[in-house]
Amino acid sequence: MSTLTQAMIINGAVLIAVLEADLGPHRRIGRLRILRPALMAGAIVPLFVKSPATHGFGLALELTATLAGLLVGLLAMAFTTVYRSPTTGGPVSRAGFAYAALWTVVIGARAAFSYGSAHWFAPQLGRWMTEHQVTADALTDALLLMAVAMTLTRTLGLAARAMTAGRRTLSAAAE
Repeated sequence: MSTLTQAMIINGAVLIAVLEADLGPHRRIGRLRILRPALMAGAIVPLFVKSPATHGFGLALELTATLAGLLVGLLAMAFTTVYRSPTTGGPVSRAGFAYAALWTVVIGARAAFSYGSAHWFAPQLGRWMTEHQVTADALTDALLLMAVAMTLTRTLGLAARAMTAGRRTLSAAAE
């Protein structure tokens, strides 16, 4: 499987999984919703990350992409509301257009970069990678780690907010 195909599969899987799970009002936050992204990351990372960079600019690129994923995940949480369902009392979330737009733009930019690296600016990227001693694996791993960090940050944010929503409800009931 080509690197481009791998990147497109990861991009598509992340976008579909996140929008399916989060988009809309009153999306139940249960164990499966929290565990599914972790299980997906656990399956994807060993499958695609063969030899992560351990030094140099490749490692810096992987760490920077992971940090960027963390920040995008936190921004996604800013567009998500978590509250207790008035019907069931269980934690639910609401995410709308801004949330979907953020994920679509970020994943679209990642896909455009992946496609462009093979078809639009391959020689320039190749020169940059040679000058900075970055392997194709390090670049692929960086994009993968960004996607995983985005998804896991959003998932951990949902879990934390779901627990906090429960405490707030219990505190309000005690008063």
